[in-house]
This record gives sequence, structure tokens and C-alpha cells, in this order.
Amino acid sequence: MNEWPEGRTEDADERYGRGSSSNQPEGARVMRHVQRPQQAPGQAASGWPEAPGSRRPVPPQQPPYPGRQPAPARPGGVPPQSRPQGDTYGGYDSGYNTGQVYGSPSGGQGGHGGSGGPGGPGGGQGGTPRPQRPVDWRRRIKIGSLVLVSTIVVVSVGTYFWADSKVRREVDLSKVIERPKEGDCTTYLIVGSDSREGMSDEEKKKLHTGSAEGKRTDSMMVLATCDSGNTMVSLPRDSDVEIPSFVGSESGKKFPGRGQHMKLNAAYATDGPELLVRTIEYNTGLHIDHYAEIGFAGFANIVDALGGVEMNIEKGFKDKKSGADFKAGKQTLNGEQALAFVRTRYAFAESDLARTKNQQKFLAALANQAATPGTILNPFALYPMLGAGLDTLIVDKDMSLWDLGQMFFAMKGINGGDGVSMNMPINGERGGNLLWDKPKVQQLVKQIQNDEKVTVTSR
Repeated sequence: MNEWPEGRTEDADERYGRGSSSNQPEGARVMRHVQRPQQAPGQAASGWPEAPGSRRPVPPQQPPYPGRQPAPARPGGVPPQSRPQGDTYGGYDSGYNTGQVYGSPSGGQGGHGGSGGPGGPGGGQGGTPRPQRPVDWRRRIKIGSLVLVSTIVVVSVGTYFWADSKVRREVDLSKVIERPKEGDCTTYLIVGSDSREGMSDEEKKKLHTGSAEGKRTDSMMVLATCDSGNTMVSLPRDSDVEIPSFVGSESGKKFPGRGQHMKLNAAYATDGPELLVRTIEYNTGLHIDHYAEIGFAGFANIVDALGGVEMNIEKGFKDKKSGADFKAGKQTLNGEQALAFVRTRYAFAESDLARTKNQQKFLAALANQAATPGTILNPFALYPMLGAGLDTLIVDKDMSLWDLGQMFFAMKGINGGDGVSMNMPINGERGGNLLWDKPKVQQLVKQIQNDEKVTVTSR
């Protein structure tokens, strides 16, 4: 109801004040008397009931919002049950009702709800914090596993290509003529040369290698990896063999065979790895699939990179030429000692045969230590070993890192008793050259070609 008196009814020219067109101020007015209704006892002028002992009107009780607890009573104020759900400070009611004037109880824009009220930053109703989302451990483990696998794949692929780029593929077996048929086993010709390539004068003196030019074969072994078992056969460098016809690896010129017999290591000295392979295949009838050669420096560096190789030396020996000085018993050989161990020949009665046995022992022990998870899965051990050996390792053009790994694992298996380790069967000598026992050699080659268990023995 409008409590203002009705406007005057005079003409517009005589009116002043609101709505008057005159430039004179309007005079005082007499306000119409408004008769207030009589209030009932205990009721304030506003129409709201009075609180006991107070002259302040109290608004009607509003139902609390769900989850909202009434504010506790304060000194000088009214009881909580008789106060509205608004702000109360020391008994003074602000008159505002939370959530009804400026927003709905369900959230959105709260009135004076504060940070814990509905719609406030605390979220939720009744000041209850919003529950946190539980950690999804399955998802985290899945993501972590994918990251780990991806990292391993990237590192493995990178390592493969890095190592593959360091291998020297310099031997071309396609130049070997009149080759025997391939057998059921994979055969490797493993050669240790006396190459001093890349060695300083100080290193030559330390390793007792001498200063001879060129390179010769210091050790030769045929490793056959078969389903029936692996076999390692040492070929003494003093073996008496016939040098067959061959095509020069550099000139491409064909040299006819003359029926000339000489020591096996003379074939390598005459025309390198290709003629050595040709001579072994011609005298044995065994097809050679892959070739691997390492020199003095590379051999010693690999041993040092592994932290030495543990050997059990059955009988002590000394050799001034190789620098060997060993006592009997289990011991760890460094690169210098390992090279002396595999090169010593003059300390033994059967010089070349005893040396080939030591070479087999050491190479098998070396492979056994190198082809372990502790070396392969440890980059601090794997990378130094690969870096030390691959730079001086010479292989054929078709040999992959996979083939190289198979060769090492086969040697490791032989060291663990899974296979046969032997010398080429010998039957006497001629002019200082060792003669092979031909019937035994033929039987041995046949068993390897047919992937049969090797039963041939040698002294």
C-alpha cells in the first residue's frame, strides 16, 4: 500500500515539486496520517514475534537446508531454534537468509554461506568437503610399464645399430671357389691373429708381441652349432695341409694348385682369410658359414673391459717369450696375462697341441663371462666390452650381430658341458708338421654335416 498522500489536483501551472513545470520549489505538504493496526501482546511492531526478554523482532523460523546444522547459541542472542538460518554475530541477526535471497540451496551463487556453505569454494552442501577421486593404480602401472618397455626397445635398437656400425666386415667368402655343400649345422671359423695393428711400441713391449710386420694366424678353431650339440675343434697351426687352387682376394687372378704341402698358417700368410677358408674346406670337406678374427690388442682389451677372466690353471708354467708366469690354482687373468696364457707354446712338451687346449679353455671361459645377464643387461659393462672388441673384430660380410651372439653363446654352452671340445685328430708328423688322422677327420666331418652327435675323440 502506498503511504504517500495523493497528489494535488490543482492546475499544472500552480504545482511545484515532482512533476511540476514551474521553476519554483514546491512548498511543504501535510502527510496523511496512517493508522497502524493494533499489535497483539508479545508481538513487535513489525508483525514478527518478540524474543523473550528482548524488544528485537524475530523473523519466522525457516527450515534448515539439508545437511546444515543450526548455529550454536551465543551470549546475548536468541536460541538457535528461534533464529533464522542467516548470519548471526553476537546475538545480532543481519536479517539475511542464506541461500534464499541471492541463490538457491543447491549451489550456484550462495548468499552469505561462506567458503563452506552451498555454492562456496569449499563445494558440497552443509560444509562437507567434496570427496577426492581415488588413485587408479592399475592405470599408473600400465602407463609405467609402457614407458619402461618403450625405453628398453629404444635403447636396445640404438645399441644394436651402434654396435653393428663398429663391426669390420672385410672378408668376402664369395671369392672362395669350389666350395663343399652346406651341412645341417652352422659353422664358424674363429681366428686369433698376431696382428699388431693400432698398437704402440709401449703396448707391444708390455704384451710381449714383438714387432713383426703383417699378421699370421696364432690360433684357429672350427665351431659347429648343431641341434645335436655344439662342437669346437682346434686346428693346430702346424697342421700339414695341401694348398689348393684359389682366386687371389686382391688380384682376382686364379692360381692353380701344385699339390704343395705346408703348415696351415702359411695359407693365411699367402693370401689372407679367403685362402685360409679355401684351404680348410678343401682338406676337410666341411663348409664354413662364417669367419671371425681378432688381433692381439682387441683380445687384451676385451678381457680388461670385462674386469678380467677367471681361470683354473691345473699346472703352473713359465714362458719368457710370451711373458707367462702362472701358478696352479683358480685366478683372474687380466688382458696381458690372458694373452700370454693363450700364446704360450714353448713351455709344453706337445707345444702346439697343449696351446690349442689352453686357447679353447680360455675362449670358453671368456664367452661364459661375457654372455651373462650381468654383462648384457648392464650398460656399464656391455658398452665398454663392445667398444673394446668390435673395433678390432673382423668378420665376413654376411655375418650379423645375431650370428656373432649365437657364436658366443655356443662357446659358453661348451664351457658349461653342453657340447664337445677337442683337437683335430692327429696321427703322427712329417718334417715338423702334424698329420691329421684322415679316417677320424672324415667321420667327424660327416657327423657335423648330418647334425649327429659327435663321437670322435682325439688325444
